[in-house]
Amino acid sequence: MKTHLQKFLLCAVILFAVIQASAGDFSALKKTNIIFILGDDVGLGDIGCSGSDRYKTPNIDALATGGTRFANAYTVSLCGPSRATIMTGRYLFRTGGTNQDAVGQIKPTDEVLTPSMLKPVGYTTTAIGKWSQFQLTPADFGFDDYLVFKGSGIYWNTQEKGKEYDLNGQMVPLKDKQYLPDLMHAHVVDFISKHHDDPFYVYYSMSHIHADILPTPDSAPDSKDLYADNIAYMDKLVGKLVAELDRQKLRENTLVIYFGDNGTANNQAETSTVGGRRLLGAKGSMQEGGSRVPMVVNWPGVVPAGKVSKDLIDSSDFYPTFAELAGAKLPENVVIDGKSFVAQLRGEKGTPRESIFIQLARSWYVLEHAWKLNQSGELFDMSDAPWAEKLVAVDTQDVSAIAARKRLQATLDRLNPQGGHIDQSDGSGRHANKAKKQKMGKTE
Repeated sequence: MKTHLQKFLLCAVILFAVIQASAGDFSALKKTNIIFILGDDVGLGDIGCSGSDRYKTPNIDALATGGTRFANAYTVSLCGPSRATIMTGRYLFRTGGTNQDAVGQIKPTDEVLTPSMLKPVGYTTTAIGKWSQFQLTPADFGFDDYLVFKGSGIYWNTQEKGKEYDLNGQMVPLKDKQYLPDLMHAHVVDFISKHHDDPFYVYYSMSHIHADILPTPDSAPDSKDLYADNIAYMDKLVGKLVAELDRQKLRENTLVIYFGDNGTANNQAETSTVGGRRLLGAKGSMQEGGSRVPMVVNWPGVVPAGKVSKDLIDSSDFYPTFAELAGAKLPENVVIDGKSFVAQLRGEKGTPRESIFIQLARSWYVLEHAWKLNQSGELFDMSDAPWAEKLVAVDTQDVSAIAARKRLQATLDRLNPQGGHIDQSDGSGRHANKAKKQKMGKTE
């Protein structure tokens, strides 16, 4: 009798675990590995699957074919504030990272970044690539491992800031003819090999395709399009990483996300067209070309293949999404602005966002699919976005526009960005020295 009872209880436990797993309770499964790939200055017009007329990205496109592309993903239009939002899940008026320089004032004692949130539930974490806005080192913010560089767009030691990189606290010279993105890739591979049996989180902040736009190891000596060469090499590295996950039999338990940190740089925005049209705005602007970026999510067997989601994604959403997947607790007594999209990852309807919020310096806006309201009270019709934003007259009699203004203003009133950290920059959001260069007609 006792034996039968034991068998019954064992069957019940197994059945309960299966039901939990099928219902999406990830705690019943081995914890999911997370690889977050952040392209630098990569806008919609730079990636094939997001509509680029000119550039080919077969490996990123393959991730989209085998996974889901989110067509309405937004982030802050400059790299430092964008990264601050991604890694805290909090809007800039809460963290104080309202401009490039201000991000460097964020302290580990003030904000809990993604690695520190994941560590208590067993994750080993690494930061690869760009770490130029945050102060201190990735280890100070909770990362277990890192290979990072200062500045942006570092590739060769011929660049002023490319003489060395930081490998877990040791400054290592970048040798002649060494290509830093290749070293970064090798470090990622080594990291996942060492932690094959542990849940891991990889924050992979790529060099590509930020200026300087220099020849890649694959560029022809007489290449006439180095920008295309750099996009191709970035895509190649993504493909090599996915192939490594396949080789190590990690693909089935690894969520891979490719995301742009902000829109295309001004120098390239003219040719990075979608559907034969230039996007309105570019990096650093408060328009679509500055903040609407490519986003591809791939996780075989979990994320639906070949799907294009129109749900709004705010870059603050990654933080609570990773927390839910990992079974991690969100920081206590802290407002998290992000909204988990785990349900959408599974292909379910979930509860999508009704709006997203973007801030840079003393400018901000809240946006729905069809309408946008900024800090000055200007309402825009977004029906032709990302190519155009039509200013709506203040005295409009359009019932839909009037209702939209009311909804969006209520959202701004609830968020109250003017009641948080007040930006002290010149209003551009850029580094103080670069803002001066912008005024002189130079762009970054």
